[in-house]
Amino acid sequence: MGARQGLSLPLGEFSPVSAVVVIRAGRRSGTLSGVTAILSIQSAVAYGHAGNSAATFPLMRMGVEVWPVLTVNFSNHTGYESWRGPMISATDVSAVVRGIDERGALARCDAVLSGYQGSAEIGQVVLDAVALVRSRRPGALYCCDPVMGDVGRGFFVRPEIPPMMRDLVVPAADIVTPNQFELEFLTDMAVTTLDEVLIAARTLRARGPRTVLVTSVVPAADPGHVSMIAVAEEGCWSVTTPAIPQTFTGAGDVTAATFLANVLRGTDVAGALGETAAVMYGLLSVTHTSGRTELALVESQDELLAPSRRLQVTRLG
Repeated sequence: MGARQGLSLPLGEFSPVSAVVVIRAGRRSGTLSGVTAILSIQSAVAYGHAGNSAATFPLMRMGVEVWPVLTVNFSNHTGYESWRGPMISATDVSAVVRGIDERGALARCDAVLSGYQGSAEIGQVVLDAVALVRSRRPGALYCCDPVMGDVGRGFFVRPEIPPMMRDLVVPAADIVTPNQFELEFLTDMAVTTLDEVLIAARTLRARGPRTVLVTSVVPAADPGHVSMIAVAEEGCWSVTTPAIPQTFTGAGDVTAATFLANVLRGTDVAGALGETAAVMYGLLSVTHTSGRTELALVESQDELLAPSRRLQVTRLG
């Protein structure tokens, strides 16, 4: 799994375009009789936080039951100069999913979440798992974080992954969470302005996903700011803030997980965007202030439940 440009979401001034929704996060709790369950098929690292190693703890802290299925088991993420550990074969990944199904658990699975896919074979296993979950629990969602590359770095996955992600995996998803670079590839469109982001996101929606969350957009005319933009049938919304001058590997994984958890909770798209942005602001702020290079998930765990800042969500259309 490669390091992607992190999200940068400190609180700043906002310029309303149409309407503004103020989101204040409240403390959440789960009950044993109504716990959401997610099958999360992603990479894992022993040191640091990326893939399932970034998503599982926040989801559990939010009251979501997670069944993590690993696609790699590395010592650390591949943004470092070296790493060790195995890629898990597609056969073994499939066997783990099958074993979960044999317990009868997939009948109460609310969603599948996927991230970094080390090979095309793993991509097919994910698609098979989504089909299996939907057969056991009609209406279950699939949230795909199409991890492929980033602005300034390009692709960091195997060459067969991007076309498979574009042609097979993303069209099967209900929710996709690309960054700016990935959105450009998936739509074959240049994205440098807000209007271009919205056009590209709507184009991507037309190919299958109901909701597109663009996790980090840095306008060419204003590189000191970053936006998170959600586009769905009911409208488009954004949160725009000054950028934090740091790269946060694993931030996209936490973002996708948090947004999915809020959607499953019944939050509307604008509310899910605001809640996700607030959680990420709290997490990244604590990480940056502490001088950490890895996400400070444990230190900022209270931010996952009750973010300390209010963020404005602007309706764009």
